[in-house]
Amino acid sequence: MSVAAEALTTLAAAMLERLGCPPEEAREVADHLVEADLQGHASHGVVRLPRYVDWVRRGWLIPGRPPEVVVDGAAFLVVDGGFGFGQMQGRRATEMGIARARRHGVALVALRRAGHLGRIGRYAEQAVAAGLVSIHFVNVAGSRLVAPFGARERRVSTNPLAIGIPSGDDRPFVLDFATSVVAEGKLLVALESDRPVREDALVDAEGRPTGDPRALYGERRHPFPDPTRGRGALRPFGEHKGSGLALACELLAGALTGSGTNVRPRDRIHNGMLSIFVDPARLGDGAAFLAEVRAFLDWVRAARPVDPVTGTRVPGDPERETAARRRAHGIPLARPLGARLAALARELGVDAELVRTTLGEAP
Repeated sequence: MSVAAEALTTLAAAMLERLGCPPEEAREVADHLVEADLQGHASHGVVRLPRYVDWVRRGWLIPGRPPEVVVDGAAFLVVDGGFGFGQMQGRRATEMGIARARRHGVALVALRRAGHLGRIGRYAEQAVAAGLVSIHFVNVAGSRLVAPFGARERRVSTNPLAIGIPSGDDRPFVLDFATSVVAEGKLLVALESDRPVREDALVDAEGRPTGDPRALYGERRHPFPDPTRGRGALRPFGEHKGSGLALACELLAGALTGSGTNVRPRDRIHNGMLSIFVDPARLGDGAAFLAEVRAFLDWVRAARPVDPVTGTRVPGDPERETAARRRAHGIPLARPLGARLAALARELGVDAELVRTTLGEAP
C-alpha cells in the first residue's frame, strides 16, 4: 500500500498524543519517523510505533520528559534524557551543541539515558543545516543484538555512527549507518513482510550464517515482535572492522557519556549519544572549505559508474532521491504493517475517519 507522507505524519502524531505525548513532542516524533520512511530507512520509520506504545505502557519510555543539563563545561555538556522520547531529546541536545559550537568553535555533547533516538543522520543533517561538521556515536544499552567478530553470542547492539559535512549547497555529505550488517529495524520490516534479508546478516544459535529474521525474533511475532526471543544474533558489517566500530560506539556513547554499556542487564532499553560539533569557519577560510567539499564530492560523483542507471553517489544522495520520489508518489507500507497500525490507532482511540482516510480499509 502507498500512503501520503503528511497524512501518515498526522496519524502518527495523533497516536502519540493519545499515548500521552504533548502536541509538540508528538509532531516531532511523528515527523522524524515519517521522514525516515521518506528517505528509504523504514527500519526507523512508523514500524517503530507499536514498540513505542509497548515501551510507554511498560514505563520504559516517558512522554513529555525534557532533557536536563547535568554538567555544563562551556564547550562541553552532559545532558540526561531521563528516558524521554529520543527524537525530542536528540533534537534539543543537537540544538545545544550547535549553539555552543557557534560560541566556542567546537562543542561536545554527551547525551545519556535517552529513549530510542531514531535515525541518527537527522542530527547530522540538523548540524549541517547550521553550517557545522558533526560526528555522532550511539549505543543502545539494554539491547544485546549483535555478536562481535568471532563470536556467536550477543554482546553489543547495532550501535550506529553518523557524520555530517556541509557543502554549501543542497547536497551535503551525510553518512549514517548501523555497525551491524543490517539495522535491527530492517529485520523488523522484513519480518512484517515475511521476507528474508541477505544470507549472512545473522548467525543462528550454532553460529551458522542465515538471513532468516526468526534467528533474532524467534517464532512468536505478536503482539510485538521481540528481538530478545531468538537464539541467534546479528553480525557486524565488515567483519573485525565493523565489530571494532561497534565496540568503540559502546565505549564512547555508553561508558563515556555515563549512559551505560551492555556489560550488565538493564531494566529498560535506552540510547547514549556522544556528539562532536565543529565550526569549519574557525579553522580557516570557511568559504574555501565549502568550495573544496563541493569540488571533491562532485569529482567523486563524476567517476564512471558500474551501473549507469544508478550512477556514482555519495552518502546522502540516495536518501534525497528517495525522499523526492516518495513525496510525489507516497510511502510504500507493507499491508500487514498497515493493518497493525490501523488496529493500534483504533485501540488508542484515534479518530476512526483519520485512520480510514490514511490507511484505507485495513482490517
